Amino acid sequence: MDERLAGAGRWVVKIGSALLTNDGAGLNIEGIADWAEQIATLQEQGRDVVVVSSGAVAAGMSRLGWRRRPHAIPELQAAAAVGQMRLINAYERFFQSHGLHSAQILLTHEDLTDRRRYLNARSTLRTLLAHRAIPVVNENDTVATTEIRFGDNDTLAALVANLVEADALLILTDQEGLFDKNPSVHDDATLIAEADATDPMLLEYAGEAASELSQGGMRTKILAARKAARSGTHTIIANGREENLILRVAAGEHLGTRLRASRPPVAARKQWIGSHLKQKGKLWLDAGAAHALRREGRSLLPVGVVKVEGAFRRGDLVGCVAPDGGMVALGLVNYNSDDARRIIGKGSEQIEAILGYVNEEEMIHRDNLSLV
Repeated sequence: MDERLAGAGRWVVKIGSALLTNDGAGLNIEGIADWAEQIATLQEQGRDVVVVSSGAVAAGMSRLGWRRRPHAIPELQAAAAVGQMRLINAYERFFQSHGLHSAQILLTHEDLTDRRRYLNARSTLRTLLAHRAIPVVNENDTVATTEIRFGDNDTLAALVANLVEADALLILTDQEGLFDKNPSVHDDATLIAEADATDPMLLEYAGEAASELSQGGMRTKILAARKAARSGTHTIIANGREENLILRVAAGEHLGTRLRASRPPVAARKQWIGSHLKQKGKLWLDAGAAHALRREGRSLLPVGVVKVEGAFRRGDLVGCVAPDGGMVALGLVNYNSDDARRIIGKGSEQIEAILGYVNEEEMIHRDNLSLV
């Protein structure tokens, strides 16, 4: 029995495309009914639940008679538009049968990179939970373009877990969990029952997506667990076809792979910086600056930067890279790339003489830095 999960009050449950569409055969109505019933029971226990649902594109493909997932954005958007109607109707019907209200929330990456829209999304989700409604979240595939897509709903689920500061993220998939080898190829593959979400070995074990229906795979689930851990959220990857899987995991039963959030939660603003913004460039640091950021929680000064990479504006997100190439932090930069190149390696007191103005004495203030 895992007391941490048995006592978890706020859950994000992500349901994958293969489960929702019976591996592409059509919308899994019986499965949705069963998951809705289990989630209704969690609500009766006084727990909050947010559902992150894949399946719109796959359901639309089935409805339109398409056997292969299209690559063209307009075709994906058309499939999503058709499938989303069927999907949300099923959730509404089954939650309503248990006396629960449900709400559709469609997001793009752009919604979460804009600070105001990010805060609005957070407020909406928390208000719905306060009114005991079940938010059903999906990527807004009908309008998302390549540049603003999350890429997979595992990532979306992790960011939603950050938004609502969930205690646990349960990723329902068609696999038993993470194995140390591919179990379909190696008979001696062993299930990883529990690990730290930040353990670098996990990515060594993870493979790519096993199905054309899914954009994710075990690798995206590991990366999602890392993101979720930033808000102190534990992640469980388990087989959604197991009987009463949601309730059993919520009761503390050890099923699937448990990825622990072992570090203290990161402040909400730094979660947003580290998880929601697209990187526009890089600042290469000397060893002293890398140490000051990692170990001392200091701001990044121009004197500690040795090279500027990329083109960016003031306020854009840039990566801070150690001499060995490892990413140290992500942060909102105080100077555009042209001006940054002119002041790197210089003392802060020289900025005005070089540029003719001073925004800040720091290249990146520590309040705008999120360690990786």
